Amino acid sequence: MTDETLRGYRRSIDNIDAALVHLLAERFKVTQAVGRYKAETGLPPADPGREEEQIARLRRLATEAELDPEFSEKFLRFIIDEVIRHHRGMRTP
Repeated sequence: MTDETLRGYRRSIDNIDAALVHLLAERFKVTQAVGRYKAETGLPPADPGREEEQIARLRRLATEAELDPEFSEKFLRFIIDEVIRHHRGMRTP
């Protein structure tokens, strides 16, 4: 059912997906370090001002890259929410 053209596209998609997973892993390594730092210094796990700045920045980048900014915001919001959940788990009661 697949032809060589479709297989080529799918190989490209697979490579991009692998790169995304590796980039997300690196990002989460850094955010884990941020979470530890926040826990050690008593900073809150969430920073709404920073989050809004990042969302606005990502929406601009998405628009420039001809990617739906709504999608990019949902994607980043999902990541931010997961990071905050991890940061909350690092806090000492």
